[in-house]
Amino acid sequence: MSAQNVKLLNPGPVTLTERVRKALLEPDMCHREAEFAALSKSILSKISAVYTESTEGYVPVLLTSSGTGAVETMLSLVPRASAENGKKTLVVANGVYGDRAAAMLTAQGKSHDVVAAPWTSPMDLAAVEKALATGLYAHVFAVHHETTTGRLNDIDALGVLCKKFDVPLLLDAVSSFAGEKIRFAEWNLLACAATANKCLHGVPGIAFVLVKQEALDSRESGATSVYLDLFRYRKEQKNGFSPFTQSVHVLFALREALDELADAGGWERRHQHYAALTKQVREGLYALGIRSFLEDTGSYGSTLSSYRLPAGLTYDKLHDHLKNKGFVVYAGQGPFSGEMFRIAVMGDVDASDMTRLLAEIRAVMA
Repeated sequence: MSAQNVKLLNPGPVTLTERVRKALLEPDMCHREAEFAALSKSILSKISAVYTESTEGYVPVLLTSSGTGAVETMLSLVPRASAENGKKTLVVANGVYGDRAAAMLTAQGKSHDVVAAPWTSPMDLAAVEKALATGLYAHVFAVHHETTTGRLNDIDALGVLCKKFDVPLLLDAVSSFAGEKIRFAEWNLLACAATANKCLHGVPGIAFVLVKQEALDSRESGATSVYLDLFRYRKEQKNGFSPFTQSVHVLFALREALDELADAGGWERRHQHYAALTKQVREGLYALGIRSFLEDTGSYGSTLSSYRLPAGLTYDKLHDHLKNKGFVVYAGQGPFSGEMFRIAVMGDVDASDMTRLLAEIRAVMA
């Protein structure tokens, strides 16, 4: 199987459309020229337009990094001191990425507590409410789409608590931006971190933070890194430039991907497309006797679901067969590595691809 024909069903990078891939052939450009500033400004404007709610009061900040880099840069909003007026950050975790945020705060020497739930469970909102009632917290951090299992966390309910106790939310939207609803005002959202190479269908290497402008105007940077300083990036990007070299050709691809998203009807239409493909895969696997890893299938996001490996079929055997037939699926993480596999439906994939995928899974089981 030619690498050009492989369909990536992992949760990013995604299979590129030809339209986005061709954008990588744009002429070379110096990142200190006026043309680059114009490119950056156009992309910042297009990111702001993905969600109507974010056009008022929020500004995007671009950086050359993975989604993890965007999350860590977003934590520049948390002060460097051990606490803000004696207050801490509350991390709500039920998977790899919530735990990773806590590790970032630890590495930065920033005071925080974790409300943890098992990776197969929803967020522990009762514990969150109890914690916020103490008045000890200046920020809440949560993961929107926890791709450890594919769970779309109930940020609607968490947002109610953030509003009730007037504590701003920092959201890891790396695997949900442009694929799921984001309610900026209703969730008391201070900022969200995202990336080009998931639901936006861009190329890995560019990520961004969408942040309230008033926060950038009213506080000092809490960055503990020279490179991952949200405030420094925003200051220079007002003029279209960045403090460090950006990945120029990846930005060309992101501009094209954002245009493609708009031409296709925006994030709502993309969400509907993902949901239809996920439903097709889930029903097809169910017919083969393969069950969802999470008991409540309604808790999954639209872009990725996890499934239990059937008896007698190892992940390696499943993966290698599918890769030979032109599909790349994803293993479970941590304790789930031998129990499950994951299928994402982002990127240039359609219903006919899912039909072929299901046929190949039927074949390897036989």
